[in-house]
Amino acid sequence: MPRDGWAALFASAFRQSKNPMVLVDDERRIVEANAAFVRLLDRRRDALVGHHLWEFTAGGPLVTPAEWRDMLAQGRFTGAADLVHEDGSQIAVQYAGQTEIATGRRLVLFVALSTSRWGSHFRRHRDHQPKAAKLSDRELEVVRLVARGETGREIAAELGIAHETVRTHVRNAMTKLGARSRAHLVAKALGELHVQPPP
Repeated sequence: MPRDGWAALFASAFRQSKNPMVLVDDERRIVEANAAFVRLLDRRRDALVGHHLWEFTAGGPLVTPAEWRDMLAQGRFTGAADLVHEDGSQIAVQYAGQTEIATGRRLVLFVALSTSRWGSHFRRHRDHQPKAAKLSDRELEVVRLVARGETGREIAAELGIAHETVRTHVRNAMTKLGARSRAHLVAKALGELHVQPPP
């Protein structure tokens, strides 16, 4: 159940997130884009999937093939890029990337953490945002189990704590990360690199 639960929760977080998200393969070809990413570039999903991500990046690829291999080996990375809107305008994006192996393929999940149509002047620049409170070790453990798709009762049994205590940890983690739901909590935890998808 955890793997199936994880897949369902990830799919829900990916679909419902207001943060633009895109999955690319190790050749930087787009495998899937969520609705927020489609809206961000104002392009049809089928005009994105199957194309290289750099086709929608101002100036083409941001890194050489060797640098890309290094990033894949790192597993987690952050950066900034200018994406090209359908009308030709540019959108500055601060992103987090995370590499995972899924269904025998190496995929990278990119999450747009902040976007701006005014060049590098982000309305809520990451460096000037109030920092999210750090999750406690127990909250982090609970969030990882939520990300695996486990229910509150399953988490309570696994950790040997009361179900209400699990709810409290989830509530506290949601407050600290500014999440509105469990799916949003998983999306935020992935995007801000608090958790990574299980293999």
